[in-house]
Amino acid sequence: MTLVVFDMDGTLLNAESAVSPFTGETLALMRASGIAYTVATGRTLQGALGPIRGHEFALPHILKNGAIIWCPDRQDYSHSHLLTQQEVWHVMTAMTLQEISPFVFTLEDGGRHAVYHGKLTSKAENRLAQLFEEERHLPLLPLRDMPDTAHVINLSGMGPADAVQSVIDMIADEEDLVAYTGQAIQDKTLQWMDIHHSHGSKGGGITTLRDELGYEEIIVFGDGKNDLSMFAVAEEAYATANADPAVKQLATDTIGHHDEDGVAHFLRQRFNLCA
Repeated sequence: MTLVVFDMDGTLLNAESAVSPFTGETLALMRASGIAYTVATGRTLQGALGPIRGHEFALPHILKNGAIIWCPDRQDYSHSHLLTQQEVWHVMTAMTLQEISPFVFTLEDGGRHAVYHGKLTSKAENRLAQLFEEERHLPLLPLRDMPDTAHVINLSGMGPADAVQSVIDMIADEEDLVAYTGQAIQDKTLQWMDIHHSHGSKGGGITTLRDELGYEEIIVFGDGKNDLSMFAVAEEAYATANADPAVKQLATDTIGHHDEDGVAHFLRQRFNLCA
């Protein structure tokens, strides 16, 4: 039994953050051939569901880089790795000292997600806030409104590379935290960062699905450094042409660009899928 796992942004989705018609047709061919697939993404549930709606992603979704796993059949989370209050405040303090506004992603009663943010001081931060609210359909609220009962999944932010690295250095003593970084889409001169529980990785999520669902072979597709943990646990791992050089170096092979249906073209050849 084979399970195919897709990263979303920069991999399965095109430049418009959508599943193209060609890729959608390829997913239908996979279903017809009995090939199982799911996603492992840094997005929240709301952010992930929009682009993949209508493409029958029936298996559990690995979300927020493995911090949570959503089960569509149960309409509930089966696993979560949440942050302690001490960890949250340590990260927020480090960000504030570097003049980076924190975006705090929460999981609240009834499965509600929200994002709470500090003062937005740059155009890039305002564009990021707009992305969360308009494209990914997440309630966006000031930090002062965050309830004491909210469970924190992760914290995100963006800033100059040296400021982002300073934050990472300042939280290095928190052994249960892991940080992912990369170039910000909103401003190429800035870096983004996501900080999660270290037990919540894409690779950990895939291992959980393998153990619980009994898949013998895992094939993964990704483009960013937050995909390396799933590359490490897969039998085959493919990087898109637009991937980070470090990801390409550890991949089984490099395939086409995410905005040219690279994943779909590869799948049609790999599994001999014919329309």
